Amino acid sequence: MRIGIDARFYGSVGKGLGRYTEKLIEHLEVLDTDNDYVVFLRRENFDEYVPKNVRFKKALAQYAWYGFSEQLFFPFRLLLLRLDLVHFPHFNVPVLYPKKFIVTIHDLILLHYPTRENSTRVAFLYWLKFAAYRFVIASAIRRAEHIIAVSHFTKRDILDRYPAARGKITVTYEAADPVCQLLPLERAHRLLGRLGLLRGSLSDARSPLARDILKPYLLYVGNAYPHKNLEAFLRVAPLFPAYQFVLVGKEDYFYRRLKKTVEEQEFKNVVFAGFVDDRELGTLYRFARCYVFPSLYEGFGLPPLEAMVHGLPVLSSRSGSLPEILGDAARYFDPETPGSFESELREMLGSETVRQELILCGYRQAARFSWEQMALETQKLYMASIKNKE
Repeated sequence: MRIGIDARFYGSVGKGLGRYTEKLIEHLEVLDTDNDYVVFLRRENFDEYVPKNVRFKKALAQYAWYGFSEQLFFPFRLLLLRLDLVHFPHFNVPVLYPKKFIVTIHDLILLHYPTRENSTRVAFLYWLKFAAYRFVIASAIRRAEHIIAVSHFTKRDILDRYPAARGKITVTYEAADPVCQLLPLERAHRLLGRLGLLRGSLSDARSPLARDILKPYLLYVGNAYPHKNLEAFLRVAPLFPAYQFVLVGKEDYFYRRLKKTVEEQEFKNVVFAGFVDDRELGTLYRFARCYVFPSLYEGFGLPPLEAMVHGLPVLSSRSGSLPEILGDAARYFDPETPGSFESELREMLGSETVRQELILCGYRQAARFSWEQMALETQKLYMASIKNKE
């Protein structure tokens, strides 16, 4: 059988979607030695993927995400290769593609929290595009041979809005990588110094006393979209002046907006780290006091799970899929209740016993999820969908 995977989001260019796509392909290469795969990539990630299985071939698909070209021209590219099935790891399925496909729906954030970055002069164009998104999502769900949801929360959300999906949704969980990459001591010193987190030398950073020369800090890793609720992060920061509040994420419109708020209100303990690579991130995880995730909606919630893998206690909002994914291994606050965030954070930071219990529970919780299992379940869905008669 010939299976196509739309991997235009592959790797770092696609953020969370890129990680999902990358890990799916990585493990399918190990698991599937019978079927042939065509992996569609864009120029910016074409060289990033190097097939390790001779049955996996790369193909260039230089069609912009959410653009007209992916809707008008990508279907013909797919048809030319005579594929038995195509897996679209995101909802942006070309409406003109007539053959069998599977789609992964990570969440319906776009429908719950539509965002517009542009000025009011182009509001009409934004809402026109939003209507097109809604049409594409509905079309993908209606026409899909099968739908993959990344959590039971997302599955329920899909069914609430699209009853036509009933009977053809399977939940396959994502996972967090178990590897923690660290910087050499000198580079760690430069990173932490650049972010203003040092108050001494890291010469003894391998000892338990290493934290004595660091300003204690809390960590958030991810984007700054409105549903991430980082305004709550900023509101809490002045109440804990002894701690630095570090936000890691590539600068964009939403991060610039947060920076402007910090400057206008003269917050002294909020640090914008910008984009950092995996080894730098491993170092920031290593020395943080806890990971904070105030999101209002998540389809899965990979960042706090990754924090658990790195040995960080997690304080999370009780929203979306987060209780399903994090279980009893996190402390929760209600983002809609004033004072809840502050109260839970004070209790966590004030008790080393609580922190250590959460760290141990976090390791066990993260170990319940497996990329290999996700790929195995996805492969089974491929085979069932191909065999399923129209």
